[in-house]
Amino acid sequence: MDNALSAPAAAAPVMISPVDAQPNFVQRLNGLPLRSKLTMGAGLLALAGAVLAITLWSSQGDYRPLFSGLSDKDGGAVIGQLAAMQVPYKHEAGGTILVPAGQVYELRMKLAAQGLPKGGTGNAVGFELMDKSSIGQTQFNERLNFQRALEGELTRTITAMSDVADARVHLAMPQQNGFFREQQKPSASVMLTLRGGRTLDRSQIAGIVHLVSSSVPELNPKAVSVLDQTGALLSQTGADPATGLDGQQLQYKQQIEAGYNKRIFELLEPVVGRDNLRATVTADVDFSQTEATAEEYRPNQGPNAQAAVRSSQNSESTNGNAAPPTGVPGAATNQPPVPATAPVNGASAPLQAAQGGAGQTSNRKEQVTNYEVDKTVRVTRGAVGNVKRLNAAIVVNHRSVTDAKGKTTTQPVSAEEITRLTDLVKEAMGFNADRGDSVKVISAPFVVDKTEPVDVPFYKQPWLIDIARSAIVPLAFVAIALIAVFGMIRPAIKAAAPLPPEEKPETVDEVVDDTELLPTADGMPKLEAPVHSEKLDRARSLARDNPVAVANIVRDWMAGQTA
Repeated sequence: MDNALSAPAAAAPVMISPVDAQPNFVQRLNGLPLRSKLTMGAGLLALAGAVLAITLWSSQGDYRPLFSGLSDKDGGAVIGQLAAMQVPYKHEAGGTILVPAGQVYELRMKLAAQGLPKGGTGNAVGFELMDKSSIGQTQFNERLNFQRALEGELTRTITAMSDVADARVHLAMPQQNGFFREQQKPSASVMLTLRGGRTLDRSQIAGIVHLVSSSVPELNPKAVSVLDQTGALLSQTGADPATGLDGQQLQYKQQIEAGYNKRIFELLEPVVGRDNLRATVTADVDFSQTEATAEEYRPNQGPNAQAAVRSSQNSESTNGNAAPPTGVPGAATNQPPVPATAPVNGASAPLQAAQGGAGQTSNRKEQVTNYEVDKTVRVTRGAVGNVKRLNAAIVVNHRSVTDAKGKTTTQPVSAEEITRLTDLVKEAMGFNADRGDSVKVISAPFVVDKTEPVDVPFYKQPWLIDIARSAIVPLAFVAIALIAVFGMIRPAIKAAAPLPPEEKPETVDEVVDDTELLPTADGMPKLEAPVHSEKLDRARSLARDNPVAVANIVRDWMAGQTA
């Protein structure tokens, strides 16, 4: 009897209230096996690392170029300054430094205030060199400092061009001496380092040459040489030995030919179709300079011309001499002469007295008239760059003809159409048969290289590869986070969670039932269970809410009874 009643009495103090007996989440986690705890801890660490990596990558992923094309020396100086300012950066090939996009302009201004990057002109000194004068400086040192200062100023000015990355200017300035009969002229050489993919046109090169020649007294522009970083001579001062033309003349000739080619293409392409025409024009341009001077004298006479008298001179002279006396001297001589009479019958007439003879007279007239004469002085200078002759060669592709059966064949262009195309070309280029122009239009099949299209798979498309490269890092972090959550953390949390109702073990309702009798010891009568009890309701609630604790209580009871 005592033993039978002692077991329930000993187990009675274990019955506690359901609120105190229900373990919390931390207690359930502590009750997990060690392996589950380690797995959950590793999952939490992986998730935290993935979240931190995604955050850092997203905050520092947008980088923009701060400087490009820097030399090793300038790049090291810029990187050192960025490290001192605690600014994250990236260095790429080609001297490019990347910084976060939001700090690009601010960093440029800060580095510019510190004189970075110095570039190729960092060691170039200008006229500030002349501010530092030392006592005892010789004339040679002064002249050398002035030359260095002038070279530095020219270098700074040339590198201000957007296409020029660096420049070196060398001036050869001989010493002028009044005792020398022939003075040496100065000369200059300019070495340019162009930026990647940049070129200088003729006008820019001419501007550099003019800048240098204007900065040095008595420097002829022909004595300035401009080279690029490859050693190619950019300033062509003489004629090309192959064609006999200088750079400007050759460019003018090429422009003329390109203009005629453009006219032909614009005129014939709508007729024959795109990519069915090939044309080339060769222009013979005369660059010789001729000058002729002529003087012409022409009297201003003619049916309608009015003679202009410059001067007129008239002279007249008369010379007269008295006649000597004639006849028989005597008294009759002094008598006046009588009229002559002829004899009637041929008898001789009597002698007449002497009388005076007839005198001699001469007249002379001269007239000189000077007229104005026309004088024409004509100076003719031949134009430079006249087109002496044009030669055009045009090839037209065969026509594609499709018959009624759908078969496509090629046929040459007919002779009539070739004639019409030739006439069009002549009109477009200003054909002149007198100067020897020639135009040749033929029809020939074009040979087209057959290139089989390469079927690139979808997963090898360049745009898809770029997207994958840019998204692989965040996707990897997200995958790590998902594995940590669903593979390591969630199983541990699920194991610590209470079991669902369908999986509950045997409850107190099944152990203590209203219709059953409580177990008793051997030899003792079975006691009837109370119909209603507050403690029984609390036990049932505890069994519903926390079956694990109830099962532990029942186990303790059984252990105490057996003990």
